[in-house]
Amino acid sequence: MSPVEYQFGDLCATITLNRPESLNALSREVLAGLEAALDRAVADSARCIVVSGAGRAFAAGADLGEMAQMSPSEAREFGERGSGLFRRLETMPLPSIAAVGGFAIGGGCELAMACDVRLASEKASFALPEAGLGVTPGFGGTQRLPRLVGLGVAKEMLLTGQRIKAARAYEIGLVNAVFTDGELAGAAASLAALIVRQSPVGVRAIKASLNEGPGRDLDSGLAAELGQFSACFGTADQREGMGAFLAKRQPAPFTGQ
Repeated sequence: MSPVEYQFGDLCATITLNRPESLNALSREVLAGLEAALDRAVADSARCIVVSGAGRAFAAGADLGEMAQMSPSEAREFGERGSGLFRRLETMPLPSIAAVGGFAIGGGCELAMACDVRLASEKASFALPEAGLGVTPGFGGTQRLPRLVGLGVAKEMLLTGQRIKAARAYEIGLVNAVFTDGELAGAAASLAALIVRQSPVGVRAIKASLNEGPGRDLDSGLAAELGQFSACFGTADQREGMGAFLAKRQPAPFTGQ
């Protein structure tokens, strides 16, 4: 059984962490499987990615069985691999949705935060418990969490290691919406279908602008947005999208060109 399952259909790639016996802990093998799944999504020309976990966890952190005896250099290598992989997911042109149906702990929470949108079931819970393990998050937790929920709330979560339920995660802005356990997969598929129907040219440019903005002052961010905006013109997607609007008809399927 593969630790990471990949499915493709309706222009959406679905990536499922599949180690339910270990709550989908992020071992080296799982990280390699995630990398391969992202490669397949690109090769398939997917227009959206949905990431989920099998069983009762999204992902319960990095695999402590592998980590406990790591030397500092080995830990750095492992952190670089996970951090680089999550950064790839965050910055790649394909939008991503985390469908969190259970525990998202440590590295699992970091994986969810690297996705563009997070949906959760009522059974989901989130935590970054590394302070109680004598370490710091290594896959981006200290950097993404305050950007999503604010510095004060992030410090509270990180310094206490407290676990929060889905309702609290929604309240602080960590997740976009909460569904019943039976509704989650359908909600993620419906959101992915909405994204897939948009122009890939527009989606790519919007995601790039959003990712560039937080690290810039407003004037630099506006200049970056203007660059993305102007680059869209003259593409087949722009001509079809605007032409269809002016003709009061539905656009033909966008090509991404």
